[in-house]
Amino acid sequence: MASVYMRVRETSEHYVVAICDKDLLGRTLVEGKIKFKVSQEFYGGELVEIGTCLQHLKKATIANMIGSETVKAAIDAGIVHKQAVIYIDGHPHAQWVRL
Repeated sequence: MASVYMRVRETSEHYVVAICDKDLLGRTLVEGKIKFKVSQEFYGGELVEIGTCLQHLKKATIANMIGSETVKAAIDAGIVHKQAVIYIDGHPHAQWVRL
């Protein structure tokens, strides 16, 4: 399984999971007027196996994912619908909030 970066933030109201493909951390993706920074501060938590991320996504109230390995794994696990994915500079991005 692939290794990806994951950062988890937990508050009394939310369980936020941010995941990115290893090769995207620190990059700025540009698509038209969109400049999307895959920042160390937001995504750069632990380098973990994708299976670990899927466990955290199942209990997340807010999720943010960028990268082909990350988003594909979430789609394959039924956590993200493929029609909810957008592309920024050719890289798939998905996010959601559970109410």
